[in-house]
Amino acid sequence: MKKTQITIDIELDENHVPERMTWNAEDGGVEKQETKATMISVWDDETKEALRIDLWTKDMPVDQMKMFLHQILISMGNTYERATGEEDVAFWLEQMAEEFAQRAAIKM
Repeated sequence: MKKTQITIDIELDENHVPERMTWNAEDGGVEKQETKATMISVWDDETKEALRIDLWTKDMPVDQMKMFLHQILISMGNTYERATGEEDVAFWLEQMAEEFAQRAAIKM
């Protein structure tokens, strides 16, 4: 069985707030790629709940955070459709993402 790793390195300030983050993905050819935000979700099969880690650096611009969240909403719709085949629900998620973009005044 083959194994691979994806890692995130986080540099914290004296108050434990992320100042700098880099990520690595062996199989993807990514090494020490800087990022300003990450959202990681894993499924706990025993408790039947999603566990999350949401981190962003203190210099992450608010407008970019809005764009980041908008793109996550869009990708959730894509993932949902691939996982379930339910195009109608995926379309609804896409519409919700577009409404979010309008309400958040995201400039695209």
